[in-house]
Amino acid sequence: MDEEPQDIIVLGIIKSGIKSFDKISKMSKVAPKDLNEILEKLESKKLITVNEKKGLFGKRIEMDTTEKGMRELEYRVHELEGKWNQMTQLYKSGDKGKLKKYMDENKISFKEMMFFGILDMVMFSMMFSMLGMAMTSFIAPQDIPQDVNAETESGGDIGDDGFDFDIGF
Repeated sequence: MDEEPQDIIVLGIIKSGIKSFDKISKMSKVAPKDLNEILEKLESKKLITVNEKKGLFGKRIEMDTTEKGMRELEYRVHELEGKWNQMTQLYKSGDKGKLKKYMDENKISFKEMMFFGILDMVMFSMMFSMLGMAMTSFIAPQDIPQDVNAETESGGDIGDDGFDFDIGF
Protein backbone atom coordinates (compact mmCIF):
# COMPACT_ATOMS: atom_id res chain seq x y z
CA MET A 1 0.00 0.00 0.00
CA ASP A 2 1.65 3.24 -1.13
CA GLU A 3 -0.30 5.61 1.05
CA GLU A 4 0.49 9.11 2.14
CA PRO A 5 1.46 9.50 5.80
CA GLN A 6 -1.91 11.11 6.51
CA ASP A 7 -3.75 8.03 5.25
CA ILE A 8 -1.90 5.72 7.61
CA ILE A 9 -2.26 8.17 10.49
CA VAL A 10 -6.04 8.38 9.88
CA LEU A 11 -6.21 4.58 9.78
CA GLY A 12 -4.28 4.44 13.07
CA ILE A 13 -6.63 6.96 14.68
CA ILE A 14 -9.66 4.92 13.63
CA LYS A 15 -8.05 1.71 14.91
CA SER A 16 -7.42 3.41 18.27
CA GLY A 17 -11.19 3.84 18.72
CA ILE A 18 -11.80 7.36 17.41
CA LYS A 19 -14.78 6.88 15.13
CA SER A 20 -16.35 10.27 14.42
CA PHE A 21 -15.37 12.47 11.49
CA ASP A 22 -14.82 15.60 13.61
CA LYS A 23 -12.60 13.87 16.15
CA ILE A 24 -10.56 12.16 13.42
CA SER A 25 -10.11 15.52 11.66
CA LYS A 26 -9.01 17.23 14.88
CA MET A 27 -6.62 14.50 15.93
CA SER A 28 -5.05 14.05 12.50
CA LYS A 29 -4.92 17.80 11.79
CA VAL A 30 -6.39 17.08 8.36
CA ALA A 31 -8.87 19.53 6.80
CA PRO A 32 -12.41 18.10 6.45
CA LYS A 33 -12.31 18.13 2.63
CA ASP A 34 -9.00 16.24 2.59
CA LEU A 35 -10.16 13.88 5.32
CA ASN A 36 -13.24 12.99 3.29
CA GLU A 37 -11.01 12.03 0.35
CA ILE A 38 -8.74 9.96 2.61
CA LEU A 39 -11.73 8.14 4.15
CA GLU A 40 -13.18 7.41 0.71
CA LYS A 41 -9.82 6.00 -0.40
CA LEU A 42 -9.50 3.84 2.74
CA GLU A 43 -13.08 2.61 2.30
CA SER A 44 -12.58 1.79 -1.39
CA LYS A 45 -9.53 -0.30 -0.45
CA LYS A 46 -11.65 -2.04 2.20
CA LEU A 47 -9.37 -0.88 5.03
CA ILE A 48 -12.28 0.74 6.90
CA THR A 49 -16.04 0.43 7.02
CA VAL A 50 -18.39 3.38 7.33
CA ASN A 51 -21.48 2.74 9.45
CA GLU A 52 -24.57 4.87 9.99
CA LYS A 53 -25.82 4.77 13.57
CA LYS A 54 -29.00 6.20 15.06
CA GLY A 55 -28.65 8.24 18.22
CA LEU A 56 -30.60 10.67 20.37
CA PHE A 57 -29.78 13.61 18.11
CA GLY A 58 -30.29 11.83 14.79
CA LYS A 59 -27.99 9.74 12.70
CA ARG A 60 -24.25 9.75 13.03
CA ILE A 61 -21.56 8.17 10.92
CA GLU A 62 -18.79 6.08 12.46
CA MET A 63 -15.71 4.49 10.96
CA ASP A 64 -14.17 1.16 11.96
CA THR A 65 -11.06 -0.64 10.73
CA THR A 66 -11.52 -3.93 8.92
CA GLU A 67 -9.33 -6.99 9.45
CA LYS A 68 -7.54 -6.02 6.24
CA GLY A 69 -7.04 -2.49 7.62
CA MET A 70 -5.62 -3.78 10.90
CA ARG A 71 -3.20 -6.09 9.06
CA GLU A 72 -2.12 -3.24 6.79
CA LEU A 73 -1.55 -0.95 9.76
CA GLU A 74 0.48 -3.60 11.61
CA TYR A 75 2.57 -4.16 8.48
CA ARG A 76 3.22 -0.43 8.04
CA VAL A 77 4.16 0.07 11.70
CA HIS A 78 6.52 -2.91 11.49
CA GLU A 79 8.04 -1.43 8.33
CA LEU A 80 8.53 1.94 10.08
CA GLU A 81 10.19 0.21 13.05
CA GLY A 82 12.62 -1.43 10.63
CA LYS A 83 13.46 1.94 9.07
CA TRP A 84 14.01 3.48 12.50
CA ASN A 85 16.27 0.58 13.54
CA GLN A 86 18.29 1.02 10.34
CA MET A 87 18.72 4.75 10.99
CA THR A 88 19.77 4.02 14.59
CA GLN A 89 22.40 1.54 13.38
CA LEU A 90 23.73 4.03 10.82
CA TYR A 91 23.95 6.69 13.54
CA LYS A 92 25.80 4.36 15.88
CA SER A 93 28.24 3.40 13.11
CA GLY A 94 29.16 7.09 12.73
CA ASP A 95 28.79 7.05 8.93
CA LYS A 96 27.33 10.51 8.31
CA GLY A 97 27.06 10.03 4.54
CA LYS A 98 25.03 6.83 4.73
CA LEU A 99 22.82 8.24 7.49
CA LYS A 100 22.08 11.43 5.55
CA LYS A 101 21.32 9.44 2.38
CA TYR A 102 19.01 7.08 4.25
CA MET A 103 17.22 9.95 5.97
CA ASP A 104 16.78 11.76 2.63
CA GLU A 105 15.28 8.62 1.09
CA ASN A 106 12.85 8.12 3.98
CA LYS A 107 11.67 11.68 4.74
CA ILE A 108 8.02 10.82 4.33
CA SER A 109 8.20 8.30 7.18
CA PHE A 110 9.18 10.71 9.97
CA LYS A 111 5.69 12.07 10.59
CA GLU A 112 4.32 8.53 10.77
CA MET A 113 7.16 7.43 13.05
CA MET A 114 6.38 10.26 15.46
CA PHE A 115 2.64 9.57 15.42
CA PHE A 116 3.05 5.86 16.19
CA GLY A 117 5.70 6.50 18.87
CA ILE A 118 8.47 4.71 17.00
CA LEU A 119 10.85 7.63 16.72
CA ASP A 120 12.93 8.44 19.79
CA MET A 121 13.15 12.26 19.75
CA VAL A 122 16.38 12.35 21.75
CA MET A 123 18.11 9.94 19.37
CA PHE A 124 16.58 11.75 16.40
CA SER A 125 17.89 15.12 17.59
CA MET A 126 21.35 13.58 18.16
CA MET A 127 21.28 12.36 14.54
CA PHE A 128 20.60 15.90 13.35
CA SER A 129 23.31 17.24 15.60
CA MET A 130 25.80 14.75 14.14
CA LEU A 131 24.82 15.84 10.63
CA GLY A 132 24.89 19.54 11.57
CA MET A 133 21.29 20.00 10.41
CA ALA A 134 18.00 21.28 11.77
CA MET A 135 15.02 18.95 12.31
CA THR A 136 12.89 21.29 10.24
CA SER A 137 14.88 20.17 7.19
CA PHE A 138 12.95 16.90 7.42
CA ILE A 139 9.85 17.64 9.50
CA ALA A 140 7.47 20.59 9.20
CA PRO A 141 7.66 22.74 12.36
CA GLN A 142 3.95 22.16 13.12
CA ASP A 143 4.57 18.39 13.15
CA ILE A 144 7.37 18.49 15.74
CA PRO A 145 5.96 17.53 19.15
CA GLN A 146 5.68 20.51 21.46
CA ASP A 147 6.78 18.57 24.52
CA VAL A 148 10.35 18.04 23.26
CA ASN A 149 11.52 20.99 25.34
CA ALA A 150 8.31 21.50 27.31
CA GLU A 151 9.94 22.10 30.68
CA THR A 152 12.20 24.89 29.50
CA GLU A 153 9.60 26.50 27.24
CA SER A 154 6.81 26.42 29.82
CA GLY A 155 8.63 28.89 32.02
CA GLY A 156 9.09 26.42 34.84
CA ASP A 157 12.26 26.60 36.87
CA ILE A 158 14.45 23.60 36.37
CA GLY A 159 17.24 23.07 38.84
CA ASP A 160 20.77 21.98 38.00
CA ASP A 161 19.77 18.34 38.43
CA GLY A 162 17.01 18.60 35.77
CA PHE A 163 14.10 18.12 38.17
CA ASP A 164 11.20 20.55 38.48
CA PHE A 165 9.29 20.26 41.73
CA ASP A 166 5.84 21.75 42.13
CA ILE A 167 4.41 21.21 45.60
CA GLY A 168 1.18 23.08 44.93
CA PHE A 169 1.71 26.30 46.92
